[in-house]
Amino acid sequence: MALRFSRILKAMRRRPRALAAGLALAVAAAGAGGFVARQHAGADGDVRLTSGPLPVVVPDPPAPPKALQDELSALALAYGEEVGIAVTDLDQGWTAGVDPDGVYPQQSVSKLWVAIAVLKAADEGRLELDRTVLLTDADRSVFFQPVAYNIGPQGYATTIEALLRRAIVQSDNAANDRLMREVGGPEAVAEALDGLGLKGVTVGAYERDLQAKVAGLVWRPEYGVGWNFQAAREQLSRAERERALEAYLAEPMDGAQPAAIARALAALKKGELLSPASTDRLLTLMEEVRTGPRRLKGGLPPGWSIGHKTGTGQDYRGASVGINDVGLLTAPDGRIYAVAVMMRRTWKPVPQRLAFMQAVSRAVAAEWARAREPDFTTAD
Repeated sequence: MALRFSRILKAMRRRPRALAAGLALAVAAAGAGGFVARQHAGADGDVRLTSGPLPVVVPDPPAPPKALQDELSALALAYGEEVGIAVTDLDQGWTAGVDPDGVYPQQSVSKLWVAIAVLKAADEGRLELDRTVLLTDADRSVFFQPVAYNIGPQGYATTIEALLRRAIVQSDNAANDRLMREVGGPEAVAEALDGLGLKGVTVGAYERDLQAKVAGLVWRPEYGVGWNFQAAREQLSRAERERALEAYLAEPMDGAQPAAIARALAALKKGELLSPASTDRLLTLMEEVRTGPRRLKGGLPPGWSIGHKTGTGQDYRGASVGINDVGLLTAPDGRIYAVAVMMRRTWKPVPQRLAFMQAVSRAVAAEWARAREPDFTTAD
């Protein structure tokens, strides 16, 4: 140690300016998170400085409150079916949950990621929201698609922005599918999400192709008219239906992790994904959502607000798949929680499903109330 120190002093006497400059550069670089200087002795005994990249240290997120975690676990256990829950505190960064990293079918929750891809394209000047588009019979989708009722012999003229509102607020499948086509299809949406660093969330397919595959069909244009899709589905054998459904549940094309959804919602709210104008636009649409008023929203106490997106899959033999609600819950004091509640497949009657989601909202509100209680404990 003494020998090493004497060499350092010797080097400083010989090259004080160079060494000081090197040390200053190293300190500045380290403070900026770029490089750190390393000191070593050369073969001639001189002290030299070399630099290398700083190791990236990502701190672990804080542990979630035990009371909330215990309550969520108890709720899931009492429900008795496979569920995924994630609750993230945007201020403190913790996440509580049940099976938060499991992959669950999203159904219409995936419309959020299509909307983000559309708004990202608008932010980058690749898409104009006020541009008029013409919907024709080729734009018909499946299940809930009220915009399709406007399609006549000459088509239906509307705007990208109007389709965006229909897709999020009404959960219109035809509007969502056309938006996906406008940005380049499911692959382009996936590329946009990857570019934004959103991992653990997928879209996978147009809504009409997804629903056809879940049922055991391959999409045909005539399925978009009237009840043709349901009629074709009824012609399939039980074995065909069950085989297709089990394959979907095992590896959903639109799968997502509850924790990943909560992270994405948090990033959206913080303005990390889109421009301020696009962020406000999407958050406002989520606040105006008409679907699922008795899901997460139904359990919120007075003074709370929510911006959310629901998902509802097909029913088969008494069960439903992809029954979800995800959103941003805002407390009376402005504190925000990103919440995702997802059911892979549930046989419970609708009132029990709703009660479960409402119980999650009440648990979040109870945690907020506990966090506001004064701490009267004192150190010994």
